[in-house]
Amino acid sequence: MRFRKALAAMVAALLAVATGAQAQQLTVWHDLGDNGIRWFNELNEIYRRTHPGVTVTSVSFPTDQWFGRSIAAINSNSAPDLLFNNYERVIRVMTQTNNRIVDLSSELAAAGDTSFITEADRRIATYRGRMIIFPVQRVQMAFGVRTSWLQRANEQFPSTWADVLRLGQKIRENPSGGAPAYGLALQAANPRDLIHMLDLFMFGTGLQHTLINPEGRIVIAEPRHAEVLKEFIKAFTEYRLVSPETVNHSFTDMYRMILGGRAGMFRVGDWNVRGWDTGTADLNGDFTLGPWPAFRQGDQNAVVIGGMRGVAVPENAPNRAAALAFARFLLSREAQASSLNNLGAAVRSDIPMDGLSERRLFFANPRGRLVAYDFPESVHEFYPQLEAEYHRRLLAAIASPPRDLDAFISQTSTDLQAWVDQRRPR
Repeated sequence: MRFRKALAAMVAALLAVATGAQAQQLTVWHDLGDNGIRWFNELNEIYRRTHPGVTVTSVSFPTDQWFGRSIAAINSNSAPDLLFNNYERVIRVMTQTNNRIVDLSSELAAAGDTSFITEADRRIATYRGRMIIFPVQRVQMAFGVRTSWLQRANEQFPSTWADVLRLGQKIRENPSGGAPAYGLALQAANPRDLIHMLDLFMFGTGLQHTLINPEGRIVIAEPRHAEVLKEFIKAFTEYRLVSPETVNHSFTDMYRMILGGRAGMFRVGDWNVRGWDTGTADLNGDFTLGPWPAFRQGDQNAVVIGGMRGVAVPENAPNRAAALAFARFLLSREAQASSLNNLGAAVRSDIPMDGLSERRLFFANPRGRLVAYDFPESVHEFYPQLEAEYHRRLLAAIASPPRDLDAFISQTSTDLQAWVDQRRPR
């Protein structure tokens, strides 16, 4: 009897050691705030049903801190197991860590059915010939209008730029509640702020390549691009569609304009709708969604896929094999359903959508035209510097409008093409 007890105790001890050896803690770094933390907590519960020895925890940092910490951790061999962010931010981490991000191409092949991942998704996720993220969330951006303001102006949802100008004028003349109001909420403080807004109008009306095409040619002076660019500049100047302070507005300031009832038309991301649909935000569901306005009759205006969020694995991840397995799990139906519920975005459409509001279904099950941004950062390594130079020139034109916008655009195109030609490989 004593021998049997000793044997049982020894077996139990060995099992405990074995179980402890299999237990793994995976850490994910992201910048999604409370929504992201809630999502990864839910994913942890789902994942542990089939992987009881694995615990997943996440840490959210402000974006600038996420950059600094991710780069420093990888370079000092103290990396987290996984990084989750927009593709272009992962590119920046990769370029500043001597390419120490795992190529996920073979891992995607081992992930089972991935027919829902399009060729465009694969292209976006690939940099320098390596798949650096699994595409997990397509980031869709629509044009939004305050519904009650539309009704007050006796207008329909604006489908053309002419409609936007007319509605914008009515909003300025008859703001809601007597507070100063503007037609559009935009952002312009930083290069990505201003050019991002221009991207949405360009791609939303059916054009491609806001600034540069894949071959390295500057496109801003091409007739259709110049047409939209001139109207965009006039929105800040001649048309007075935006607050004069917009040149200093970044994302947070733009949101204050929207949620504070100071702008009637604005960008709506798929991640916004969950909060803006109910009383948790000042909008309280008072907004209508649609495609971006068409600048010319016959244009096929659309909602814009303006980004791709995904998961990356550092080459020196402490639990690399387990991290890769969890990355594959993020493409599963359960994980994608959780993504849609918590973040408002996914890449699969074969997931439950019961209970979603009309505005959330607008993104989750799109019926209209979708177009994808061209993601020049994945083609031209110098693009962030080029964008900064373009931003500087556009801000100067907004602050002091040129007498001849056509001449300004032509000269800017010539100067930027020379800038690009000096930096392209010969």
